[in-house]
Amino acid sequence: MTEKTKIFAELEQLRDEMVDSLKRLCRIPAISPHNGGTGEEEKVQELEKLVEELGLGPVTRHEVKDPVSPTGSRPSLFLEYPGSNPRRLCILTHTDVVPEGERSLWTLDPYEPEVRGTRLYGRGVSDNGMTLVASLYALKALVNLGLTPAQSVCLAFVADEEMGSGFGVKPLLERGLFRSDDLVIAPDGGNDAGDFVEISEKSGLTLGFTVTGRQAHASLPHTGLNACRVANILSVEVDEALHRAFPEEDPAFEPPVSTFEPTRRFANVPNTNTVPGKERFQFDCRVLPSVPLDDVLEVVEKTCRDVALRTGAEIELEVKRNDAAPPTDPSSDVVRLLCRAIKEVLPVEPKTGGIGGGTFAAFFRRRGIPAVVWQQECSGVAHQPDEYTEIEYIVNNAKVFALMMMDPA
Repeated sequence: MTEKTKIFAELEQLRDEMVDSLKRLCRIPAISPHNGGTGEEEKVQELEKLVEELGLGPVTRHEVKDPVSPTGSRPSLFLEYPGSNPRRLCILTHTDVVPEGERSLWTLDPYEPEVRGTRLYGRGVSDNGMTLVASLYALKALVNLGLTPAQSVCLAFVADEEMGSGFGVKPLLERGLFRSDDLVIAPDGGNDAGDFVEISEKSGLTLGFTVTGRQAHASLPHTGLNACRVANILSVEVDEALHRAFPEEDPAFEPPVSTFEPTRRFANVPNTNTVPGKERFQFDCRVLPSVPLDDVLEVVEKTCRDVALRTGAEIELEVKRNDAAPPTDPSSDVVRLLCRAIKEVLPVEPKTGGIGGGTFAAFFRRRGIPAVVWQQECSGVAHQPDEYTEIEYIVNNAKVFALMMMDPA
């Protein structure tokens, strides 16, 4: 029996245990305290217990101060396992999840994961629980078989990915916890075929609009200035202006165009019979690297001025900007290592390309560390009600990670 065959057989034996471990972790909501939750602490404690039970060695905690957190900080964990080569394969997954959203749209309790047929359902089972568990059990399989990884393994379980990584990867990179020669994979995006390897990302803009009018009784609307109506006009005109100004396409990306999505509306007045005097909403924009963000902002600012002039409302724009990082070279060691493993497991012919952005990989690319994003996942289920993963994908991801650990690169 070949080494690969032994590894695959061992992971098949661990299939049910992987599902049970994923259920165990996903029963614990790990929602950012900046998004109405209590943070990652409880899940991290459970993860520490799981690692100990699996016999994978000690984990190291790295705390980042966060005054909003109930504990005053946000924890990330590192599990390092020595290999034949000191160069590290770093697999980064995140412990936090997004809120469940409208609970009535779920057909189960989001935090009581359950198996239905070939799938496991629950909040965070796909984003990012399945690959977190897959990375653990990839290493567990090698330990069970008495195999030494070809390069050292670093499994990083990181906080705050869903809210921008200000309490996670960003400060951990600043502390020098990663090395320039690390082989970095962030398994936090992919497709059902498992053939898409992300090596580049779009630029990102979060646009926050505050419209100030004049509050009034709804029976006397002429005495006020309805900020809700002005916000509606502004949202539509910004949407249309951006799509009209930037129609460029790049087939290397999925989707191949820049996206400009109105995504969030904040509560205004608590009652129906009051004309609101203030309205706040946000856009999420993922912009092709070929499109300058300054040009996008120029269109947005002009639209704000035009609507303000026509309506008499005051409009404030708040911008969070994230310019695209340099792409990872498709011939880099980490891309070649990953593609070899994918072809052995699925088998498919991997293709490289770009996505909308927002993953760990961009932070590494900005520091000159090649990084890739990949996983076999159910397309379009992340952040959705009734989020799910195919159980087969958990096992397949673990097989890919295990082969990467054993490949001398």
